Amino acid sequence: MKTFAFFLILSLIYFPVNAQDTTYAQRLGFPKNARVIILHMDDAGMSLSSDRGIKKVFENGVANSTSVMMPCPWVPQMVRYIEAHPGIDAGLHLTLTSEWKDYRWAPLAGAATVPGLTDSTGSMWADVQDVVKHASAEEVDKEIRAQFNRAEKMGFRPTHLDSHMGTLFASDAFLQKYIQLGIEKQIPVMFPGGHDSYISNEMNLVSQNLQYFQHLGKMIWDGGLPVLDDLVNSSYDWNPPTAIAKNDAALTKWRVALYEKAMLQLKPGVTMVIMHCTDPSSVFSEISDSGEKRKADMLAMLDPGFKKFLKDNGFILTTWRELMQRRKEVK
Repeated sequence: MKTFAFFLILSLIYFPVNAQDTTYAQRLGFPKNARVIILHMDDAGMSLSSDRGIKKVFENGVANSTSVMMPCPWVPQMVRYIEAHPGIDAGLHLTLTSEWKDYRWAPLAGAATVPGLTDSTGSMWADVQDVVKHASAEEVDKEIRAQFNRAEKMGFRPTHLDSHMGTLFASDAFLQKYIQLGIEKQIPVMFPGGHDSYISNEMNLVSQNLQYFQHLGKMIWDGGLPVLDDLVNSSYDWNPPTAIAKNDAALTKWRVALYEKAMLQLKPGVTMVIMHCTDPSSVFSEISDSGEKRKADMLAMLDPGFKKFLKDNGFILTTWRELMQRRKEVK
């Protein structure tokens, strides 16, 4: 989130305000003033725990979208699951970093082809700013295409593209390669090019200007792809209080309350809500200390009360698959 904010600030400084008359949700045929949401689960394929949590929510919960980290070890299992559920909304979580200390992955293009994407161990850099410092846009392009090509070889046609840790948003040159790939392949790219009310407030950018992102949003739309009006990417900063971390009922209640508060702040339009639904195994703590907050996401999305809240408040759930179909029907 901080990386995304850093690039957004740099990109918006010289552009005057240009409010949009209609939301992208309206342009896609949703009712005026509708709050349309994609509840999206990041990090499929990253670990067995990630895959198990995402599957549980798909089968018994309310979140309805995911994306797969193609360089990671548990991708084959997740792709088999996607193949067994043909209507599932599953994209590529384009991955340019390997952030954990003892659980690493390397670029699919190969270190010799994209040396700027690797650290001294041959793994991808752990930090986004190291990717910006060392990698060229051409190397980034080679790697995201290698990840797309692996998906194709596995028979997996992604419904959309998005960015692990926001790395593709950390450089204008990277961002252009990302958008270019989506338009070329006619696969939607996760991009908030609309009013961006929630994400602007979260990053204290109310007085900043959004015309640059709106300009890129128009470019994506004109390229035949749908565009988000807004983005919610704050749940990873919601760290569970120690007192409830091991109490599933209390963890669920606490997390649901945070999601409900965030949902009520949304303005009309189509918004993607990012989360990390994980069912941590006994060894997940050897990968990351984020297990409890990831589990909290899973529990919240499995909670019947949260599903009822969304219905009672008139939220419309959609998927990238549906958005692209609607975009094809727009003249």
